[in-house]
Amino acid sequence: MGPFIGTAEYKELLESIRFIYGYDFTDYAEPSVKRRIINFMKNKGLGTLDKLGKLLLKDEGIFEEFVQDLSITVTEMFRDPSFYKSMREKVVKRLATYPVIKIWLAGCATGEEAYSVAILLREEGLLEKSIIYATDINQKSLKVAKQGVYSLAAMKTYTKNYLNAGGKNAFSEYYTAKYNSVLFEKSLSQNILFSPHNLATDKSFNEFQLIICRNVLMYFNQRLQDKVVDLFYNSMCPFGFLGLGDKESLLFSGQKEKFDVIDRKEKIYIRCK
Repeated sequence: MGPFIGTAEYKELLESIRFIYGYDFTDYAEPSVKRRIINFMKNKGLGTLDKLGKLLLKDEGIFEEFVQDLSITVTEMFRDPSFYKSMREKVVKRLATYPVIKIWLAGCATGEEAYSVAILLREEGLLEKSIIYATDINQKSLKVAKQGVYSLAAMKTYTKNYLNAGGKNAFSEYYTAKYNSVLFEKSLSQNILFSPHNLATDKSFNEFQLIICRNVLMYFNQRLQDKVVDLFYNSMCPFGFLGLGDKESLLFSGQKEKFDVIDRKEKIYIRCK
């Protein structure tokens, strides 16, 4: 039997974290967060939430590990290739009409998605006039993203994804392999700004033609989902695009009337109001 977490002590822990560190997990989906907390406690040999709380509030290093475990870092390049294919076919031509294209990748994790978007833009002749703001709550993940170094073993999957996403070149042109790792071309990341941003607490910081936030909202409760969609709406130029994950939707959002559907299956929307 693993540790049991009661609702009152769970809420108390999250409030303490918010007060001390400014990280707000209070509107994250409770079952998912509890599962991750229990896993973290087991790994650290902590029997009670009280012990965990005391450790987190006195040791910033442990707290950083805790944030790493709580924030979602499962990702791959050109994940859900049909999404990228739809972006290529239905969004890119409209983006091309802007003199400067500003894109926000919210919840970029370890950066695979940012490099995927950069490759797509380069192949469509748009990377030079684009700025990709890739943000995440997780500082450790951002460090990996900035380096652009990934496992060689993953390239078989990534290459298949890339080709299914409508890739136009040999995928290996974009990276150099060395030992068991690959390094992606520095020219891809020249137009990417990796920086911390907390969707639960931070505000809008620019106006974007395209916002992509895939497989992040599903970990939030309805209240936080609505708040984040509001944030995206207010961060978007008129007729800006929004891309969500395949298990996400604007169907239950208070802002759904302000968006038209570009691709229902791939969850791509356009701001219409």
